[in-house]
Amino acid sequence: MIGKGFRRKSELQVEETVGFDAFELKLGDMMRGERATMGKSLLDVQRELKIKATYIAAIENCDPTAFDTPGFIAGYVRSYARYLKMDADWAFDTFCEESGFSTAHGMSAEASAAKPLRANDRQNSGGKDIFASSATPFIPAGEAMFSGVEPGAIGSVLVLAGLLAGLGFGGWTVLQEVQRVQFAPVEQTPTVISDLDPLAGAANIAPAADEIASFQAPSVEALDRLYRPQALEVPVLVSRDGPIASLNPSSFGALVPDPALADAVEIATNTAQDNLTVPAIDAALQQAVTASIQVREAPAPAVEMVAVRPAWVRVKSADGTTIFEATMQPGDTFTVPQTENPATLRIGESGAVYFAVNGVHYGPAGPRGQVTSNLALSVDNLTESYTVADLTSDSALAEVVRVAELQALPAAPDAAPTE
Repeated sequence: MIGKGFRRKSELQVEETVGFDAFELKLGDMMRGERATMGKSLLDVQRELKIKATYIAAIENCDPTAFDTPGFIAGYVRSYARYLKMDADWAFDTFCEESGFSTAHGMSAEASAAKPLRANDRQNSGGKDIFASSATPFIPAGEAMFSGVEPGAIGSVLVLAGLLAGLGFGGWTVLQEVQRVQFAPVEQTPTVISDLDPLAGAANIAPAADEIASFQAPSVEALDRLYRPQALEVPVLVSRDGPIASLNPSSFGALVPDPALADAVEIATNTAQDNLTVPAIDAALQQAVTASIQVREAPAPAVEMVAVRPAWVRVKSADGTTIFEATMQPGDTFTVPQTENPATLRIGESGAVYFAVNGVHYGPAGPRGQVTSNLALSVDNLTESYTVADLTSDSALAEVVRVAELQALPAAPDAAPTE
């Protein structure tokens, strides 16, 4: 019989999983967290609880050796726990457990006597106040004397001091130059003032007889030019030769009649005295007036538009005003007014209109079937831009010209009646 052996399975070793909160939370950490939540510092707690800040720090560090009297540790811990709104009894039990502190009862030496200072504490304290030591963690260390001084500020102060010194030195130099008086030597030594006085000795020196005889007084005109003011305040009035009623406008001025007209009036008067008829007197006056008229400048040449076929035209002045606008029929004419700035022409049928300047025809305005715009109707522009029209090439123009010449001929006199 085969024996079977049995083996006991080894017990499994279970390892506990460490989580994010698997750490030992001490009483001091909890108290410091609560105090930080309230936003209080050790000095604030000392001011409100009337407990030294060193005792508060010793409670948070679970250090019972920092207390002078161990009998007050329980009260300090409970008071600080109630201030942080924690369970006072639990806080004290935890403090005793973490620090190994045990309460002394009765009149034992541990409850009444103060513990002697250790060597390190005695060396660190040195008989001074603990708040005066810079090693205290809850008291901010004092700043050094020159810790707030920046190098850039020192450079700025030096530059400002140099600028002020330069300005002061410049002002002092200018003041010294202003107050300085210099004497320059002169070429001639000043003479006595009495020698320069023109009246000195005048009473004692009499003019010689030759000087008096040769003296010539200035003329009245010279004195008048010398002493008369440059601009007269009132005009100089010159009296007339006679009264104003004696002035005859026919003898001078713009109202003087023409001598030829005066002769004509005299002739007409003499003729009237000869008992002539009124028509004869009027004819004599008209002849005298016509003879007295003198034309000094030739009239400006006129520009006339002549239509040989139907055409729409529009004439505008220089300011844009429409002077003439119509559809001209064959034989129609329009005289363009001569102004300082010439008028402009727009025509729909350019080959139907010609321009007559002093009886000479120029053109046409353009080829047939085209529109001409902004054509200046001045004599110079028309005579330079167009040539003389050929009557043989345009029969319509020749017919219009022939009709115009027939109308210009004088009418034939009527035949005399026969007896």
